[in-house]
Order: sequence, then C-alpha cells, then structure tokens
Amino acid sequence: MTEHPTRTAFEARASRRLERFAASTLRRTATGRAVENLLRSTLIERVPRDHTESDDRFRRRRVVTAVTLVLGAVLLGISLSVAPGATVFYPLTLLVAAVWIAGGLASGPLHLGWTPYRGALRRPLLHGIALGLAAGAIFVVGALIVREIPPLRDLVTHVLAHQTEGSAWLIAVVTLLNGLAEEVFFRGALFAAIGRRHPVLISTVVYAVATIATRNPMLVFAAFLLGAALGLERRASGGILAPIATHVTWSAIMLLTLPPLFAL
Repeated sequence: MTEHPTRTAFEARASRRLERFAASTLRRTATGRAVENLLRSTLIERVPRDHTESDDRFRRRRVVTAVTLVLGAVLLGISLSVAPGATVFYPLTLLVAAVWIAGGLASGPLHLGWTPYRGALRRPLLHGIALGLAAGAIFVVGALIVREIPPLRDLVTHVLAHQTEGSAWLIAVVTLLNGLAEEVFFRGALFAAIGRRHPVLISTVVYAVATIATRNPMLVFAAFLLGAALGLERRASGGILAPIATHVTWSAIMLLTLPPLFAL
C-alpha cells in the first residue's frame, strides 16, 4: 500500500502544532478566519482517498523512483554547473524536467487530489495558487535580508546569473516547467513510493538532498522550506495539483522579484 488515511503520531503532532499556531496568531476577523480556513484545508485537513495498490506495483514504483531520483539529481547538478549564458544550459534543464516527468508517470498512477469547499470537494487549483502567493511573499521578505549578507547574496546572484546573462523568456519556460516536473516526481512518484510512514518528512529531506547536487546551500535551504509546505499540501489533498500550482506560482514570483531585489 502506498497511502493510508490514518495519521502517524508524528503527523498528528505536527498538525496540532500548526493548528495551535494558526489559532494563536490569526486575529478573529473575517480575513483572519478566511486565512485560517485556507491553511486548514490546504495543509492540515486530509480529504478521503484510497490510493492503495498491490505489493508488486508498490515495489515497481519504488525501483522506478529510485532510478529516476539518481538520474535527475545528477543532471540537475550538471545543468547548474554550466556557465551562465551557455546555450547548453537550456537543453540540459529541459532534459532534467523530462526525466522528472517521465519517471513520475512511469512509476505508477498519480492523482490530482481534492480540497474541501463549502461541504463539497473540488480540485485544489486556487488553494495551490493562494499558497504559492503567500510563499512567494515570505521568500521576498527573506531575500531582503539575504541581500544584506554578502556570502549569502553571492550564492543567490550566482543562480540568478543564468537569468541575467541568458534569454529571459527561455529561463522562464525552463523554470516553470521544472517546477511542474519536480512536483510530478517528488510529490507524486516519490511521495507515493515512501508509503505510510512520514512521507512529508522523508520526501522533504530527499528533495533537499537532491538539490545538494547544485552545490548551492541557498537552493538546498529553499528546497527544504518549500518542500515542507508542498509535502503538507500533497498529504492534505491526496494529489499533485495543489503542489504544482503552488510551486509554479512561487517560481513565477521569484523570477519577477529576485533580479530587481539583487540589482541584477
């Protein structure tokens, strides 16, 4: 089996802490209640689902996922080691996205997921976009701090050099496509391959570890923070649509805001 509706003790404790945090920090206004409801439905409350599969299919999913993870991480490291402005950067990053998507789809069935809304279930597209906007705003605030710390600023500007010294529209395409592709694999195939025990924690750690191949600590840190939110979305909705919407929205905000913030 790949998923089970019963929370583990770890997940239950994490959910209770998030609930207490939301209740203590959000004002009891109409806006505060709306934000709290969004957090609950997006990150905490799990919709019913039955994604069980046979042991043979589960083992096959794990093998395909493991092979894809190694290949994708190696290609990711190679693509970001290319000199900014180099033409080969674009096919390499497109290849990385192709590997994530192909491996995710080949691993087994993936699901879009649902979210509760006014007593019914609907696809979590708007919830994912809303969380992406919130995550983008938080990262922009963090960027204002990072740019004042030279060692950290240099790490960020190294990544942004690909955008400033290359084709802006091609960078936008490969960035948004890779955001979608990473969710198909990490919150799709990998999350399902982990099974019942701590899929949010494990998928987040693996996502961050895979990013180590880029040799950029800021990317690893960002992957861990964003991955945790995306993992909670995946657990709550039971699918990859919400994480995809969040990741693509967040990526778009980073593309638009980071270069001006770092005066590139």
